[in-house]
Amino acid sequence: MLRLNYTQKLFAYLLLIIYAVIIIFPFFVMIIDSFKTMSDLYLRPFSLPTSWIYQNYITAWETANIGTGYINSMIIAFSSVVIVVILSSMLAYAISRFRFPFYRQLFIYSLLGLALPANLAVIPIYILMNRLHLINTLLGLIIIYSSTGISFSTFLFKNFIDAVPLEIEESAKIDGASDLRIYGSIVLPLIKPAISVVAIVNFVGIWNDFFYPLIFINSQSKFTITLSVLTMFQGEYTTSWSLLFAGLSLSIIPMIIIFVSFSKQFIAGITQGAIK
Repeated sequence: MLRLNYTQKLFAYLLLIIYAVIIIFPFFVMIIDSFKTMSDLYLRPFSLPTSWIYQNYITAWETANIGTGYINSMIIAFSSVVIVVILSSMLAYAISRFRFPFYRQLFIYSLLGLALPANLAVIPIYILMNRLHLINTLLGLIIIYSSTGISFSTFLFKNFIDAVPLEIEESAKIDGASDLRIYGSIVLPLIKPAISVVAIVNFVGIWNDFFYPLIFINSQSKFTITLSVLTMFQGEYTTSWSLLFAGLSLSIIPMIIIFVSFSKQFIAGITQGAIK
């Protein structure tokens, strides 16, 4: 095990502090600017407000219809994450445990999504969604996000499932357990850290995505939270920065709550994955 001396630890902590400041500072500026008037924001963008305008949050909530955006984003994100976790874990289990023809090719094919970004295929995706009459529907976005999330999730799940001892599954088979029972009762509980990582990574990516909702959603009643905030306060000639920052501050609250609630599982999953 690598041991660091005092100087090396001090240097490592210094780098981490600098990195944390770089990450946190933009959020700090966004939050303090969300309480300012437009004139105060332009004159003193990095200082505390001369007067705290809490009305900005009420105006942003009502103007961007953030409540509806919350609901739509929650439906899309939760549904997509559940589908990704189920499908990718079952695919990873099949590739890891069964030796059927072309199973290696199937695994390589499932990884192509990591090498080829789905954004490059937006035109074929749009044509397909249009033919299926899924344009301007939440179901269309759920299908897109579920499809694009399977590659990374399958890769991660397979690494964790490969580390599960075969003896446990063989004992269950001797007791008469089916493959589906082994998958649900033995494998899934043992890869909970991987499930946490997959769920959080996909949820955050879906929640923050602006690209696909902008292309596939054209009804305000079906806007996601990101689309609601970023389209309502930016015009052709002017941008209401105070309201935009207030809306963005409201949009990140669920992400903070979810990450704080599942941070232990997420860190455990990342750590075990690194060790493996």
